[in-house]
Amino acid sequence: MALIVQKFGGTSVADAERIRNVARIITDTYAKGNDVVAVLSAQGDTTDDLIDRAAELNPNASKRELDMLLSTGEQISCSLCAMAIEAMGFPVVSLTGWQAGFYTNSGYGNARIKRVRGERIRAELDKRRIVIVTGFQGINKYDDITTLGRGGSDTSAVAIAASLNAGLCQIFTDVDGVYTADPRLVPTAHKLEEITYDEMLELATLGAQVLHNRSVEMAKRYNVNLEVLSSFSGKPGTKVKEVVKTMEKSHVSGVAKDKNIARLALVGLEDTPGIAFQVFSLLAKNNVNVDIILQSIGRSDTKDISFTVAKGDMELARNLLEESRDRIHFDRIDVSDNIAKVSIVGAGMINNPGVAAEMFEALFDAGINISMISTSEIKVSVLVHISDADQAVRVIHDKFYDEFNGRQ
Repeated sequence: MALIVQKFGGTSVADAERIRNVARIITDTYAKGNDVVAVLSAQGDTTDDLIDRAAELNPNASKRELDMLLSTGEQISCSLCAMAIEAMGFPVVSLTGWQAGFYTNSGYGNARIKRVRGERIRAELDKRRIVIVTGFQGINKYDDITTLGRGGSDTSAVAIAASLNAGLCQIFTDVDGVYTADPRLVPTAHKLEEITYDEMLELATLGAQVLHNRSVEMAKRYNVNLEVLSSFSGKPGTKVKEVVKTMEKSHVSGVAKDKNIARLALVGLEDTPGIAFQVFSLLAKNNVNVDIILQSIGRSDTKDISFTVAKGDMELARNLLEESRDRIHFDRIDVSDNIAKVSIVGAGMINNPGVAAEMFEALFDAGINISMISTSEIKVSVLVHISDADQAVRVIHDKFYDEFNGRQ
């Protein structure tokens, strides 16, 4: 008998029939003698609908009140699923994040888990009950409800698996696993049997929407046995682990894109020591994450620095820099949100310099211009015009994968 944590996303619990399907998956696992903790997201587009309802009343609602509102979506799906399991004759209890022992910091809207006190969950499991837990939420030191940000239910599930030393954490989605690219965009994309934590973390961070990047980070830290699979097909999924069979082979595990970015360029910046520190420490203090950075060679005592941020942080970053012109001297700020980041990820890529060249060749052959490049040991990212993003993913994927035999 093992403890298995199962997480189900919003599409998996979107309506009554899908909730019954989830209840069958949970109870089938329980009937095999396993302890089961299921973590559920809100149904379908519930979170977006709640955000829209809040905006009707107060477009500038506080993050604390938004967290109070948004947390109700998960409570609805969990209680409904528990009712469905009850109707099937199985013992079950549903718990909110705070009842399950999720303690977070006070970063309303994007809180971080500080600890999971799993005594209540363990007590319910000892009674041989199925435990259904609301994902995406916890409680802070002020006893306020907090939410973990978009995709936070993945992190909730991994946190439970880590704290209770679960044998397996399954993330059920609407796809069969992790693919070499978005199969809706690239029909020739194929499912990976396994992928390393590092590769999955890069893909999640770079725009692949299969797993929340913080959940992968936590799974790697606590060595959680993770699997991504479909709640509809019943087929085996993709295992996410430290070492995979193809790890020594230089290859591309996936192609991802992110259209939710913007580029800012500081033109005519003073070419003095510490200027980059002033720029990026200002952004960091205001919780603006910076990704790709490009600095030009200094000329006439000035230089240009370009960098990317999430699209939602674009105006904040611009305003912060404009307000600091008295100490950060520059001629102007150029801002663009019509860009996208396209990336390839693969373990061992650093040992094969031809990989980057092949990526650039694919884009050149398609007439797609590159504006910025960023590399690491396991990824190469480029910025392209947003209108070229989908085509860029397809041509890069075609460059590295053979449609028929998966050859790389």
